[in-house]
Amino acid sequence: MPAAARFRTLAVLLAAGVGAALPAAPGVPAAVPVPGAGRGALFETTDLAVSGQGAHTYRIPALATLPDGTLIAAYDRRNHSAADLPGDVDVMVRRSVDKGRTWSAPRAAVDYDGGVGAGDPSLLVDRTTGRIFLFHAYAPKGVGFGTAGTGNAHDSTSVLHTDYSYSDDGGRSWRHRRITRALKDPSWRGIFASSGSGSQLSGGRLLQQYAFRKADGSMWAASAYSDDHGATWRLGTPVGPRMDENKTVELADGRVLLNSRTTSTPRRLVAHSRDGGLSYSAPAADDELPDPANNASILRYDPAARAGRPRAHWLLFSNTASARARENLTVRGSCDDGESWPVSRTVVPGPAAYSTLTRLADGTFGLLYESGPYRKITFARFNGAWLGMRCPGPSPG
Repeated sequence: MPAAARFRTLAVLLAAGVGAALPAAPGVPAAVPVPGAGRGALFETTDLAVSGQGAHTYRIPALATLPDGTLIAAYDRRNHSAADLPGDVDVMVRRSVDKGRTWSAPRAAVDYDGGVGAGDPSLLVDRTTGRIFLFHAYAPKGVGFGTAGTGNAHDSTSVLHTDYSYSDDGGRSWRHRRITRALKDPSWRGIFASSGSGSQLSGGRLLQQYAFRKADGSMWAASAYSDDHGATWRLGTPVGPRMDENKTVELADGRVLLNSRTTSTPRRLVAHSRDGGLSYSAPAADDELPDPANNASILRYDPAARAGRPRAHWLLFSNTASARARENLTVRGSCDDGESWPVSRTVVPGPAAYSTLTRLADGTFGLLYESGPYRKITFARFNGAWLGMRCPGPSPG
């Protein structure tokens, strides 16, 4: 049976509630029937990278949807060990034009020689210009987050640099830029972009979250922002301490919600901004979001929903929903801008780690995550029916 016909057959079986999936053809994701899911539920997966195949370990997923619907995925290729920077780490990119069913061959967007590396990617797409920003940390030889020194000179070999690559051709080719001086206070030590994805506000402002360590060892977060489509970048007022990798989402009323990893509590920390990410309220723990100090993701369910409609207040959130270990990868839904999270569905009950979400052009969702937890980078596509998203207002698609 041709691959396309097999995929259609799997989708029909899933919609009909058949309890056993057919094996997927090579390069085609498996459509997984979910017991108890609503009619029309969609959930399918495919692996983008498997540790031990071509490199020692693959980690740190990033994901974004382009204006034309193309999906861009990025991740670390850790060539000789599972360790983070410093080391021989490259940033790989793959593209999909069929909603994540198949992907282009992996290509290195950032690849250095001589014992230096780059990693921890985060993707941000400017919806106006179509430019893709691929933020990452550049580590001179021997420099990592824990060993990075003070200063912010662009030619320094003792600081962890805030670099990004950008593409104007849909992720096929990349150019590179360093913005360390624009973002890093010279008294700080390690700084890095929170991996996964950045966000763009309705007014056009670009936001990329950062985490950094002050000289006293305390951890803080801040939004890097651009109001000129990435020509210049500045860093907003730091929020913290006790912060780490963090994400933002614009709410229906224009506020920005920040959601952060922390080591001070087995719960996510949240804060709000009323000035477009320039400053935030004091962070507070969200008791509904257990977290084992791990990276996570948050986004609007339907950013095009009209103001005043219940759907405009729906959010999605993914993380390993456990207070003890990186396990139980879960997608949650909120009906009230993150004040509560009544909807949830487990994606991986066992070991898992970082995850990142994107909304596809057809209203379904993509989730790129570390499964195993570090055995594979896996892509899943799902819809609201699979999640069981039920809130007042229009039914989900």
